[in-house]
Amino acid sequence: MRILSITAGAAGMYCGSCFRDNGLAAELIARGHDVTLMPVYTPTRTDEENVSRPGVLFGGISVYLQQYSALFRKTPRFLDRVWDSPRVIAAFAGRGISPDARVLGEMTISTLRGEQGVLHKEFEKLVEWTKDEPPPDVINLPNSLLIAMAAPLKRAFKRPVLCTLQGEELFLSGLTDPYRDRALALIQDQVRHVDQFIAVSEYCAAFMTRYLEIPPDRISVVPLGISMAGYSRRTPGERVDEYRVGYFARVAPEKGLRELAEAYVRFRRRVGNAKISLHAAGYMAPNHRSYLEKAHDALRQAGLGEEFTYSGSLDRQGKLDFLRSLDVLSVPATYDEPKGMFLLESMAAGVPVVQPRRGAFTEVVENTGGGLLVAPDNVDAVAEGLHRVWSDRALSAALAGKAFDGVRAHYTIEQSATRQVAVYESAIRRASAGQPC
Repeated sequence: MRILSITAGAAGMYCGSCFRDNGLAAELIARGHDVTLMPVYTPTRTDEENVSRPGVLFGGISVYLQQYSALFRKTPRFLDRVWDSPRVIAAFAGRGISPDARVLGEMTISTLRGEQGVLHKEFEKLVEWTKDEPPPDVINLPNSLLIAMAAPLKRAFKRPVLCTLQGEELFLSGLTDPYRDRALALIQDQVRHVDQFIAVSEYCAAFMTRYLEIPPDRISVVPLGISMAGYSRRTPGERVDEYRVGYFARVAPEKGLRELAEAYVRFRRRVGNAKISLHAAGYMAPNHRSYLEKAHDALRQAGLGEEFTYSGSLDRQGKLDFLRSLDVLSVPATYDEPKGMFLLESMAAGVPVVQPRRGAFTEVVENTGGGLLVAPDNVDAVAEGLHRVWSDRALSAALAGKAFDGVRAHYTIEQSATRQVAVYESAIRRASAGQPC
């Protein structure tokens, strides 16, 4: 099967969606499929072998310049190639996109307006690019924010177009009025151009059916999967110096590091003189540095500042070592997370989790048995969950074993790729039979 898979770069940061797209592409290539993984906006960054193309469509610099200057909407292609160069984009990627709500809103609307918007030149370049590409059997978009690509790609290749749904509702809900409602309406209007949607969890499928007004029979579920290469459990008694509570996710308010810090303080009060500590790792945008300090301040005010360590953004070996060092992990997100890849990574290392009963967390924990589910938005409940795992060593060992085995039974990249291929083949059969979207 020949597959064109679009993937959205994340300005130089490690990104769960990039990991998923790249991991699936690598597994499908290993199975003999011809996969073109094409980045948009910026090159992707993964902690495994990156199988994406070296070029970039919808270069982040070009998009920004065209959004705010009519001059750049008419520049010749040879000039565009200068700032569409991955090297040039990479030089600016670390600076990120302005967090200003108006900037984000305007660029989102322009992208969703597609060929009728101010970014029409990028859609023209997309169509031009397709002329030099062999027709794929199937096309996959990485999220509904890029749904405006569906119509021109289908027109150019006359092949079925699918669209993955993997957490973009958090971004959409964060847009201010009038951009949020306008963006949602533009996506809903273009649902008809997509042959099939792919949700990364049962929760995601149920929510997006309502949110984007997608007919239920047009959404398939392909659960996340990760490569188990390099993951191993700590042997009993391998480390007895301290008990380590872990957090592994982006450092951002919605992920709940401050809530975990507060829960840790309450948990700490119950364990007396036991030697414990709190360890966090994950990407942090410059504008969230003050948030990290607030989380640390919650510990300092309780006299526990020295028990906290933040290890920053980790490469693959650093991630494997970090997770293997933990005794329990908790990421008490304050929203309904549709993915939860960090849970799979933690469990792959045999680390049990304490998670709020919300979003995809519920199905991941229930499918694997590798953790405890507690009431959402409840710091005391998280603290109680941490205490249960710490105080009941038999429970802790049982959860660790279920985590290790459960993620391998339900969430491997091999299983995810098999489900993905089945969805692709079904879409191709329907298209060949001339069935409507």
